[in-house]
Amino acid sequence: MNNLTPAQMVLMRKACLITKEALKYCETLIRPGISTKDLDKEIEKFIIDNGAYPACKGYEGYPAATCISVNEMVVHGIPSENVILKEGDIVSIDLVVRYKGLHGDATRTFPVGKISPQRQKLIEVTKQCFFEGIKKLKVGHRLGEVSHAIQQYAESNGFSVVRELVGHGIGLKMHEPPNVPNYGKDTDGPLITENACLAIEPMINEGKKEVWLIEDGWGVVTRDGKCSAHYENTVHVTKDGVEILTL
Repeated sequence: MNNLTPAQMVLMRKACLITKEALKYCETLIRPGISTKDLDKEIEKFIIDNGAYPACKGYEGYPAATCISVNEMVVHGIPSENVILKEGDIVSIDLVVRYKGLHGDATRTFPVGKISPQRQKLIEVTKQCFFEGIKKLKVGHRLGEVSHAIQQYAESNGFSVVRELVGHGIGLKMHEPPNVPNYGKDTDGPLITENACLAIEPMINEGKKEVWLIEDGWGVVTRDGKCSAHYENTVHVTKDGVEILTL
């Protein structure tokens, strides 16, 4: 697991602060009638105006500053002027900020106007999955304890966990070892080390766990067409506990 210097951690915290503020700004923009393309433009401008860069843009050819995924889209929805938010939708906004070589990564799933109680429950359970997971994020423990706790909480609430997509280490690169699955045995995975920086990101489905990749080569959707929610923060593991850098 990564082990950044104190000077690098200063930059990492700044990247994560901009990430957090960008998502707060984004929440003020979400309304029925706005396109995901317009959301993307506004968030990109906010990040650049704050002296940082949207690290998703150009990553392995990705064409936008953010990933914006509506309803059954689990992750990596490419913003489009043809995707217009409607009352009752849920929308996940995933963004990565690069500031002077260090990265912050976070996702929130937002309601669009008034949503159904089931969709509201999905958002809330997905968020709580993150917090159940980080209760187990302790130096010297197995990373699988985090994965197992997330799975247990999601499934105990009647939802399912995506298998094909995982959290990850983060720091000088957007994606670093280790992978952080949202399911598995509590005896799995490497030992957690002090000063590790990780992106913990439950992706939870309303229906079945199966997903597939759509034709654009990026978007991942639920096979049964039911909604999916996503909640992510960048965290820093210390000997005293977990510091949530994007909250």
